[in-house]
This record gives sequence, C-alpha cells and structure tokens, in this order.
Amino acid sequence: MKDAIPTSATLHDVKYEIRGQLANHAHELEKRGYEVISLNIGNPGLFGFRTPETMRLAMIENLGQAEPYCHQKGIFPAREAVVMQQQDRGIEGVSAEEVFIGNGVSELIDLTLRALLNTGDEVLVPSPDYPLWSAAVSLNGGKPVYYDCLPDNGFMPDPEQIKSLVGPRTRAIVVINPNNPSGAVYDRDTLRAIATIAREHELVLLSDEIYDQMVYDDAESVPMATLAGDAVCVTFSGLSKVYRACGYRVGWCVFSGNLDAAREYIHGMELLAALRLCANVPGQWAVQTALGGFQSIRELVRPGGRLYQQRQVVIDRVGSSPHLSMTTPDGAMYAFIKLDERFATQFDDRGFAQELLEEKHVLVAPGSSFNTPYTDHFRITTLPDIDTLHQVFDRIDDLLTQYA
Repeated sequence: MKDAIPTSATLHDVKYEIRGQLANHAHELEKRGYEVISLNIGNPGLFGFRTPETMRLAMIENLGQAEPYCHQKGIFPAREAVVMQQQDRGIEGVSAEEVFIGNGVSELIDLTLRALLNTGDEVLVPSPDYPLWSAAVSLNGGKPVYYDCLPDNGFMPDPEQIKSLVGPRTRAIVVINPNNPSGAVYDRDTLRAIATIAREHELVLLSDEIYDQMVYDDAESVPMATLAGDAVCVTFSGLSKVYRACGYRVGWCVFSGNLDAAREYIHGMELLAALRLCANVPGQWAVQTALGGFQSIRELVRPGGRLYQQRQVVIDRVGSSPHLSMTTPDGAMYAFIKLDERFATQFDDRGFAQELLEEKHVLVAPGSSFNTPYTDHFRITTLPDIDTLHQVFDRIDDLLTQYA
C-alpha cells in the first residue's frame, strides 16, 4: 500500500470547526434518519429569510450581460454603488478604483492578507474572532496575535492591550464590528482609540463590517473608516447577511484613508484579483439595487421584527436557565452563551457540543473554535423561528439538568 499523501504544512494552524468534524457528524446522523437542528452557521436562507425580490429581479434582468468575465475589480455599477454608500456614511476620497468585488468577503480577506504579508509578519486579531481571519493570516505566512475581548468586559477590546501587542513585525489590526461570535457592537471611543494606534504605528486597519446594519435597540454601528484619518483602512461588507443573499457570493472591500501610502498595496490587490479573473458576475448586478433600494433589514431588527423577536427569545431563555448565562448581543445574528462553571469538571465546550449533538440532535459551535483561551462558551445562530428556538433550549436544559 502506498504511503498517504501528506497535506501542506501551512494547514497545521488552520481550523474552521463551524463546518468541521461536528458538522460532518451531524450530516451522518441526518443520513441515518435523525432530524438535526443545525445552529452552527449564520445562513439566513436556510431559515426562511428571503433575499429582497428587487435584487433577484435585477440579477435576472442582467443575465445577458453576466456571461463574459468582468473587470477584475468588479462591474462598475456595483463598485459605484459601494462608493455612494461610503459617501453617505461620511467616508471621503473613495472612488470606484478603491473598491474590489469578491466572491464573498471570505475571498477578499484572503486576498488583502496575501497582498500585505511577508512570512513572519504579525496581524492583531480579536479573541474571539471569526476563525477565517486567523486561518487566512496563517495561510498567507503570517502570525495571528490575539487581543482579548473578554466576557467580563462585555466582549469589548482594550485599546491599551492592543497597543502593548504592537511589535516590529506587526502589519495590521483586524476589527470585527458588529462582532461574530459575541454580538458585541464597539462604541465610538473604543474604535477611535484603535484607529489612533494604527496611525501612530502605520498599521493597516482591516475592518470587517458584514453585519453593519444588523444592530438592536440603541446600539450604533460606527464605520471604522470615518475615524481612521490618514491610516490605511480596508472596510469589508457584502450581500450575505444584511441582504440575506449568502449564495450570491458577493462581497466587497473598500480602501480609504491615506491612499497615497496604499497605492502599492492596491496594485498588489489588482494583480491577485486579476489572477482569479473576476468574481461571480450575476450576483454583482444585485448590488446597486440592494444598496440603493429599500433597506428591509431595518424592519427585521426593530422591536416586533423577526430578528429582534428571535433574539429576545434567546435572551429570555438564557436568563431563565439555571445552567446558562450570556452577555446580551447588540448586533449580528448570534448568541455566545456560557455554561455554568459547575460543568467544567464534566466536559469542555467541545465535549458539550458533542453530547448535545449525540443526545439531543442539536448542532452548535464550540466557543474555543473562535480562538478563545477559555472553553466554557458555545455559539448559536438566532435565525431559527421562535418555536424552534424554544425546542433548542428545552433540549439544552434537559441535557444539562442530567449532568447537574
């Protein structure tokens, strides 16, 4: 028998357990006839959230123009719509030349890091983070250095700690706001302090704002680019979450701030974008309609809206459980829930997720898969309907009561 083919050593530090072993096991259970409630992925279309009809029509009506490759940065109407949105938010000096359309934000995270990093360069990444950020840093030869967003501080970053982590190889600071997985929404003063650090040390700000309009109650999502000044800021967003169009695979990133300093960086991005030819063209025709049309997300996140009410069910059920606690999520579509400390001797977050899947057929994401040093949290999406959410928490409480 021939020896097994080894995988690349660059995969050693890469993990993405949201679609990892637990998800694979859930699929096996489903093939054996079990019904699994999957809460591991924020995928609105799976839970009955539809893409606005105007976006679907815009894509259909332009299919005839979507057959050839487009420019590597994306079609002009989509990029220009992003520019208009940035201008409406108070971000100056941006043109379509500074906008890149990608196959979702995921591809653009990879491209921006590949264009920036040399082997051994460091990127400051929040803990918890969306694990693609850590993976993309590692895959592109860099080293993720984590700054803490601790539960005791409402998952807010500490700018003083961030400043203390800056070293001679630091190239960028990643900000995920509103945050996935915690749902934290960073206040203006915190963001301003992080921007000041970037300016003082000539670091690139990589601001993941894919949930920018998905905020609740009095929370305010402040665009980092409005505070960056003459720091180079790259803002990421797209159609997947706010516009419930994950399958369209359309994201964008926008360079702003000191564009003279960013010219070589942008040219590097142009080269990498050209090597992959272009992003998915049909979905790009929905961007102008999405950004310029009626913003239906606002109805979903206000009191009485479906996202708001489902989030409230999660808040209420966690609050009434003797086994769980949580910092209220102010944004995004997730809850990052803590197990009571008395379970620490029985299982960690991975063990709990495994037991919950095996015994109760509910799939969640272990908190440590978001690069936390602690192992007592798990993440769920708040997308399921209210009845399903009650079923989920009934099952969680049943399982934990057995162990308690």
